[in-house]
Amino acid sequence: MSGAQTVLQLENIETFYGRIHALRGVSLAVQQGEIVTLLGANGAGKSTILRTISGLNRATKGTVVFQGKDITSCKPHEIVEMGLIHVPEGRRIFKGMTIKENLELGSFTLKDDGERQKRMEQVFSIFPVLEERQSRDAALLSGGEQQMLAMGRALMTRPRLLLLDEPSMGLAPFLVKEIMRIIIRLNKEGVTILLVEQNARVALQLASHGYVLETGKIVIKGDAATLREDDSIVKAYLGD
Repeated sequence: MSGAQTVLQLENIETFYGRIHALRGVSLAVQQGEIVTLLGANGAGKSTILRTISGLNRATKGTVVFQGKDITSCKPHEIVEMGLIHVPEGRRIFKGMTIKENLELGSFTLKDDGERQKRMEQVFSIFPVLEERQSRDAALLSGGEQQMLAMGRALMTRPRLLLLDEPSMGLAPFLVKEIMRIIIRLNKEGVTILLVEQNARVALQLASHGYVLETGKIVIKGDAATLREDDSIVKAYLGD
């Protein structure tokens, strides 16, 4: 993607959980319009990278730069207002509230009701099932529908960069295909995506570049096609 703007840059990030050294000198870049994937075994540090980018964990060393601005010390709500949105593992929808109310919470940075309605219509065009069931308690949705709601809520902010953590986890194969189709559509519509995904082969089919983590370090990086075709890499780091 020659000449593309660098949307996100991490330089030598170190992050701790108490005394546990979770990230060790992580550096990576995401260009505008890309899908980039983070791969590795459970506990390798993938989710910690996303949490550090979005301000949920604080880096003790290094810098996170988003659209040319150092956001390393910014608070999570400030990062959201800049257009960097994190869809965490486990969906984290608000049960006891309707689908529509969940979506409205995703637009808390908006002051214009007309713009909020416009964005909701756009979300419903991508996820028609959410429109059909907008008055239903979100707790009654299936796992796949909850994932759609979590993604739809994120889209209410019109993100410049979307962090997706394990969007296919726990879903039936046909729903995995649907979620991946939606990710491709969002990317074609201009959303840059940093993806953590347990299904490495699927992730590398979607992405243009990938980073493989092992115990908090990036051990391999490269274009997705090269990673996808190297069976030794897949078996050693990603699982067969």
